[in-house]
Amino acid sequence: MSTDAIVLLKEDHKEMRRLFKAFQDAEEGPASQRQKLVNQILEALTVHTYLENEVMYPEVRRLLPDLEDDILESYEEHHVADLLCAELVSMDADDERFNAKTTVLIENVSHHVEEEEQEWFPKVRDALGRKQLQEIGEKMIALRADAPRTPTAPKAIKKALDAVTA
Repeated sequence: MSTDAIVLLKEDHKEMRRLFKAFQDAEEGPASQRQKLVNQILEALTVHTYLENEVMYPEVRRLLPDLEDDILESYEEHHVADLLCAELVSMDADDERFNAKTTVLIENVSHHVEEEEQEWFPKVRDALGRKQLQEIGEKMIALRADAPRTPTAPKAIKKALDAVTA
């Protein structure tokens, strides 16, 4: 398994895309199936954004001050996703707004992922050496086990608040 931070984040993105597609395929299906998929999406996003906010973004911000604007935009995109996740976690799949809210979350996160992979990651990879990306990745791996799994977990709430005031 690679310890390269960008490789790890792209693996998370791939899993999120899989979950997004599964939800889209199940939109007209039973509420219980949609609820299960959204719960998986919320967990994947909570862990992923926690690792980015706690490790990747601060490290890149420290090492590459020229990318400050990109990082600030990413924090704001996470904030929007955090708000939608917090709303979805308390909704039932049979709520009339559940599918629409999930679709908006998927669209926002998909945009964010595309921006990271097409614009931000190449800049980071060009500027940081393999060793630095592996060190950042190792920190992310170490933190993953203790990362919050739901948007309402105390660490997730703290992460969301810290991102607003970063």
